[in-house]
Amino acid sequence: MTTEEILKLCGKGEQTPVQMKERVTDAYEVGEEMVCYANERGGGMIIIGLNDKTGEVNALSRTEVQEQTGLLSQIATDQVHPAVSIKAENVDVPGGQLIAVTVLEGINKPYKDNKGIVWVKNGANKRRIVDNAEIAEMMSDSGTFRQDEALIPGATIADLDMNVVKTYLTKRFEASYKSKDLTYEQIQDATADELVSLAASGMTVERLLKNFGLIRSDGGITYAAMLLFGRHPWRWLPTATVKCVSFIGNSLGGTEFRDKMDDLDADGGILVQYEAMMAFLKRNLHNVQVDPDFNSLGQLEIPIGALSEICSNALLHRSYSWEAPIRLFVFDNRVEIHSPGALPGGLEVEDVLSGTSLPRNKMLFTHGAFLLPYSGIGSGFLRARELDDKMEVVNDTKKKEVVVTFWRDSNQESVRVTEFGNGATKKSNGAQEEVTELSNGANPSKDKPSGKVQDIINFCTIPRTAAEILSRMGLTNQTKNRKKHINPLVEKGILKLTIPDKPNDPNQKYVKA
Repeated sequence: MTTEEILKLCGKGEQTPVQMKERVTDAYEVGEEMVCYANERGGGMIIIGLNDKTGEVNALSRTEVQEQTGLLSQIATDQVHPAVSIKAENVDVPGGQLIAVTVLEGINKPYKDNKGIVWVKNGANKRRIVDNAEIAEMMSDSGTFRQDEALIPGATIADLDMNVVKTYLTKRFEASYKSKDLTYEQIQDATADELVSLAASGMTVERLLKNFGLIRSDGGITYAAMLLFGRHPWRWLPTATVKCVSFIGNSLGGTEFRDKMDDLDADGGILVQYEAMMAFLKRNLHNVQVDPDFNSLGQLEIPIGALSEICSNALLHRSYSWEAPIRLFVFDNRVEIHSPGALPGGLEVEDVLSGTSLPRNKMLFTHGAFLLPYSGIGSGFLRARELDDKMEVVNDTKKKEVVVTFWRDSNQESVRVTEFGNGATKKSNGAQEEVTELSNGANPSKDKPSGKVQDIINFCTIPRTAAEILSRMGLTNQTKNRKKHINPLVEKGILKLTIPDKPNDPNQKYVKA
C-alpha cells in the first residue's frame, strides 16, 4: 500500500473494512477486531499509527514498528480462535511509518475471541453474535456445516412418503426402467423397494438413501431427506414452508386480499410446495392474448418459465438455518418472492444474474433435480432474466433475504373479492358470482379450486389410492365416500385415473390432471 493510498483512507475515517489505532495498547480489543474481519466477507484492514477519531497521523518509529508488528502477530495467534493469518505492511509517512495489517476472511468460521465470543462488523462498530441461525449461516459459508445435512432428532424412515420416493426413483432411473421395457402401470404398481431393486439388484430404499447420504448410517433422517420426501415436514420443520398472499393494492401493509393460501396447501416436501406456489400464481395472475385467434388460451402475464425457475430456486437455495418461510406476494403491480437468507459465499446479484452458482444446500440441489423442473447447472436466475428482462433481484443482507420482483401491468383492473363461509364470492362492482361447492367442499371450477380441493390437488401431484385420498379428507374408505367425494373430482377434470381403461381396477390410483 502506498503512502498516497494510506493518506486517502485517513480522510474517510473508520469504516467497515478499515479500523484505525494509534498504538496497540489493548490486545483483547485488537483481537476482537481481527475476529470481526476473519468473519467478514472480504476481510478488512487495521492501520496502526492513525488517530481513530480525527484520522491524524501519529507515525511510529522503527523500534515501535518492530514491537507493534510482533504484538500483532501474537494477538492473531493467542486472541483469535482458530488463529488467523495476517499480513503486516510498513508504509512510509512523514515522521516515520504506519503499519497496515490485512486480516483475510477466514475459512473456518465462526471465529471467536479468547473468551469464546463471536464478533462481526456492524458499520464502523462491531456486534456480538448470539443467534444460532446466524452462526450456522457463517459455518455454511465456510463449508464447515450444511443445514440440509443436519439430523432431525426423532424422525425415521416411516416419516417419509414412499409415493414421493417413487416419483424420485422414476425420474432418476428413467433410462434403466426404459431399457427393461417397464410400462407405466408396472412402475405404478411396484413398491419403492421393488423399483430400487429393478435399478440395482438387491438394493432397498433405505440402503440407497443411506448411500446417497440422505439417511444416516444409524437410520437418522436428514433435513434433505425430510424436505425431499417427508410425509408431513411441518411437524419437524414448521418454518420450512411457503406463505402465499394476493393483496388488493400495492402495499404489504394492506389488510384486504383476494386470495390467501391455506397452510394445508403446502403440507409436504419441496415438490408439494412448488406445486402449491405455481398453482397460486396461475390462479392470481392474468392470461394475456398473444395469438390473433380469439379462441386461443393465451399466456400468463409473467412468463411461466421465469416464475418456475425462481420458485424452484427459492425452495432449493433458501437458508434453512433461518426460521422463516418463503413468502410469495401478489400485488396489483408486481409479484414478490422472498427467500430466507442472503446470497451465500459472498455472491452478489450480478454474479447470479450472469450464471454463477454456489449451492447453499448441496444435498437438495443434487437430488431436487429429480423432483423439480430445473436443470441443476445453476443458471436459473440467468434463464429467468432472459424470459423477463424486467425481473429485479435484491440481496438484502440486513433482512437476511433475497427478494425477486416481477412487474405486472399496473393498469390491471383491481377486483375486490370477499369470501363467504359457503364458498360464494362477491365482486366489488356489485356483480355476484355464486360458487356451488361439491359436498366435500370441492369447487367445480378447476381454475379456482377451494382450499380443500387445492390440498387434494397438491396431494395427488403423485398418484394416490382412493384410500389415501379419503384418509386425507378424514373419511373412511367406503364405496359411498368414493362416489361422493372422489368421482366428482374426476368428472370435473381435477383428477384423472392412472388406469383409465379399467376404472374399477384394484390397482387404480388418482393423479392431478
